[in-house]
Amino acid sequence: MSGPIWLIGAGNMGGAMLRGWIARGIDPRSVTVIDPYAAQIPELVARQADIPEGGQPDILVLAIKPQQLAAVAAAYTEKTSPPRLLLSILAGVETSSLQRAFNAVHIVRAMPNLPAAIGQGATVLFSNSDAPTIKAEASGLMAPLGSVDWIEDEQQFDAVTALSGSGPGYVFRFIEAMAEAGAALGLPGELAQRLAIATVRGAALLADESGDTPAELADRVASPGGTTREGLNVLDRKQALKRLVAETLCAAKKRSEELAALARG
Repeated sequence: MSGPIWLIGAGNMGGAMLRGWIARGIDPRSVTVIDPYAAQIPELVARQADIPEGGQPDILVLAIKPQQLAAVAAAYTEKTSPPRLLLSILAGVETSSLQRAFNAVHIVRAMPNLPAAIGQGATVLFSNSDAPTIKAEASGLMAPLGSVDWIEDEQQFDAVTALSGSGPGYVFRFIEAMAEAGAALGLPGELAQRLAIATVRGAALLADESGDTPAELADRVASPGGTTREGLNVLDRKQALKRLVAETLCAAKKRSEELAALARG
């Protein structure tokens, strides 16, 4: 990092990025948080309620809601030059819209997800720049949040948003459903929830570390005539689970496309 970083928005995701940067050795005095509601800012990190009139950043990071983009861009127009690197985590806001709003040359879009708050997130990046140094810098900024992957086609961002960006919400709902079903079978509610969480966590870790596909793992645990096979028969009947998940992701992708259209307008 060659100059000051301005982080506009320090909520769940912005705050997670900030903590990760400080933990990996970025000088906190080089970071300014611009957020009137930010709390628990690390020591030596400056905080402003609004975009400062004087000075400007080397790296501008947007961690706000897409609906706030116009107001932030309008407040930034008085700066004498654009930031060297613009990093945005705004869902549905394309690089072309960001280019018009900030006149930045090097733009990177990022789609992290909620587990980034504990360093276990999945972040996907896209840039309008082919410069290896820009991509390396952006990867370094997002690495504290978990895994980092790049895509070459920005149109895939809507699918990324639907899968990994929104995905934790679907997993949380599945955990809730498992816990409620376990309680309905007679387990104490708190125990059912603990078992559901531990089961999902362990299964995800095994899927990550195993060389087998998720389908192969499911078949391995489901012996013929056993309890797991009986349960899978319900999920697999007419591909009920796969159809439901496909419908869920399609709805999220459609909304991402709508947000992109609003940003263009």
